[in-house]
Amino acid sequence: MSDVAARLTAALGAEVVTTDIPERNHHDWSGLPPVAPLALIRPRSTAEVSVALALCHETGTPVVPQGGLTGISGGAHPVAGAVALSLERMNRVLAVDPQMATLTVEAGCILQSAQEAAQEAGLMLAVDLGARGSCTLGGVIATNAGGNQVLRYGMARDHVLGLEAVLADGTVLTSMNTMIKNNAGLDLKQLFIGSEGLMGVVTQAVMRLQPRPTHSATAFCGCADTGAMLDLLARTRAALGPALISFEVMWPSFYDFMRAGIEATHPLSGPHGVYVIIEAGGFDVGLRERLENCLADAMESGALADAVIAASAREERALWAVREAVAEYGRILGPLTAFDVGLPLECMAGAVAQLEAGIATRWPGARALSYGHMGDSNLHLVVNVPQAGAEQPAGAIKAFVYGMIRDLGGTVSAEHGIGAIKRDYLGYSRSDAEIATMRRLKTALDPHGILNPGKGFAP
Repeated sequence: MSDVAARLTAALGAEVVTTDIPERNHHDWSGLPPVAPLALIRPRSTAEVSVALALCHETGTPVVPQGGLTGISGGAHPVAGAVALSLERMNRVLAVDPQMATLTVEAGCILQSAQEAAQEAGLMLAVDLGARGSCTLGGVIATNAGGNQVLRYGMARDHVLGLEAVLADGTVLTSMNTMIKNNAGLDLKQLFIGSEGLMGVVTQAVMRLQPRPTHSATAFCGCADTGAMLDLLARTRAALGPALISFEVMWPSFYDFMRAGIEATHPLSGPHGVYVIIEAGGFDVGLRERLENCLADAMESGALADAVIAASAREERALWAVREAVAEYGRILGPLTAFDVGLPLECMAGAVAQLEAGIATRWPGARALSYGHMGDSNLHLVVNVPQAGAEQPAGAIKAFVYGMIRDLGGTVSAEHGIGAIKRDYLGYSRSDAEIATMRRLKTALDPHGILNPGKGFAP
């Protein structure tokens, strides 16, 4: 046992600190090679997090915070010589306040558990991701995660009213605000939301809840091409207004391949150039009729070729099945290089065509699957080169994709952070002055640079 691990064990006990580290804590979903941490710390309280960080700060020992380990950018991936700090034991829902419409949780709380607690109180936590059953609220906050309902409810930042975080030196910063309006000084929680653990470790949070819609409707649509899909988006926005919750798009490259992989039934009668899931929710008894009328008008105009509206919750789940099959990539697709980018909508049609064609030309036989949250201008792309096996040409693929995104005025990260995977490309989306300012803030809060070194905007 190293001296640091021994000191941590002496301070926190063998129940909290171990050097017999489970394989799952050697990596996240980024696909980076596994790294064994120096030790694994699993605190049970904010006080124990504070003790651990204070000791690591004193000894200059790097710390990598870990949540559900579902990130694809390498933000929770261990680095050599670092300890891993997992909040998996700090997983409680602490309070639900229906009057203030708030939910107070520990950072290790699984998103789905928090959603269920809100639902039991007659409300809704409107953050929703495909990894809801395994990702944690701390990870959601640390990456400012997006998901399926951003179009209506916004990113994770829009749901956080207050939080508690432990700074690199062990200082506990408590700002558990429960009010929507609170302009008393700087809103310090913003330093931690989306900062990927570089500024401090979030230990608790107060989440804003929403009324649960009393009526909903879900449609699966087929459009001729990306231009028609964008026309449909404009029409549904105009017809549904704030009742439009999700507008998820799948190009055939993704839909056909993944549908075959999970052996799902095609809900439409024939193939189409683009597939769309529209989800609406609100308090209008005529919501389904409004969606039906919108789709009928779109079909008459040529923006829509075919559509079906779910008649039950079971049918809704079936319409979402392929879109939510991304957790099956490892089984169906194999090793991959994943992208989470943002683009102006006017560039989307050309970008998808150019990206898929460019990848096919450079790596014959490659699979490039395109899908995304199109109402949020968020495109996901995953690439697998079968003949390359485990040694995927990730560097060359990233250089091609991120170069095109930069040239089109997009962002290299729409919702999954920078982590280790996109660190070299941060300058494609942020200016030198912006990055320098981020680093000045980092140095002020973490002068020894122990928190998540080598990730994001860290020097």
